[in-house]
Amino acid sequence: MKIDSHQHFWNYNPREYTWMKDGMEILQRDFTPQDLATAQAEIGFDGSVAVQARMTLDETRWLLELAAQHETIRGVVGYVDLLSPQAGDQLDEFKDNPKCVGMRHVVHDEPDDHFMLRADFLNGLEELSRRDLAYDLLLFEKHLAVAIEVVSRFPNLRFVVDHISKPLIREGVLAPWDDHIRDLALFENVTCKLSGMVTEADWERWTPDDLEPYMSVVLEAFGPDRLMIGSDWPVCLVAGSYGSVMSVVIDFIERLSSDEQVRILGSTCWDAYGL
Repeated sequence: MKIDSHQHFWNYNPREYTWMKDGMEILQRDFTPQDLATAQAEIGFDGSVAVQARMTLDETRWLLELAAQHETIRGVVGYVDLLSPQAGDQLDEFKDNPKCVGMRHVVHDEPDDHFMLRADFLNGLEELSRRDLAYDLLLFEKHLAVAIEVVSRFPNLRFVVDHISKPLIREGVLAPWDDHIRDLALFENVTCKLSGMVTEADWERWTPDDLEPYMSVVLEAFGPDRLMIGSDWPVCLVAGSYGSVMSVVIDFIERLSSDEQVRILGSTCWDAYGL
């Protein structure tokens, strides 16, 4: 089974999706499971993990409703307020739903670069760990040192790095991202998504060669057993079609054995999220 480990749905409302700036008009409409199914059919994928795009409990409820209606949505990475003293109660609303596989906070939008070291946030991660749900790390490269410290405190929590932690692909800069991502990969409870790279590149001029050095670093660091393909659809559409974005990774991993390709194209995601 080929699974896209990272995609979004939304009913577009400009008041709720303020991050869609000029140049992102292609995203300013509804995106539905039917839209994704059409795109996936063209490249032979048959499942996905839907990830929150709004930090609200209603977002989690809505995605789980979609997942109940569409078998191809294999799991949902939702949102609860991990800072809240009621984080555990919020998680309990969802933890018994088999499609609820993890949670995410949009850390890279927080003004405090050390946000993840807040005591209340760490308490929230502890609540997540107790319920055997994964946590998606949505970070810029400047957050990686803090992420390493946080991960070191939670050996039993499954962490998933979104978008290879957004290195400076447009600028062609590897350091210090490469060293930090290698250090993060030393923790066996961390997996990584080969996703979200084209949006960190030049949207109009990127080529697979621009992305290859970054994919090579994470392949070396995590190995095929802890890497998974993800589209970041529909956000990726600002820089390319679903097929072109996914093909970058598919073509890159042709150098690997068939078993290793199977891991990246589905099995790693299945294991990381307990699908």
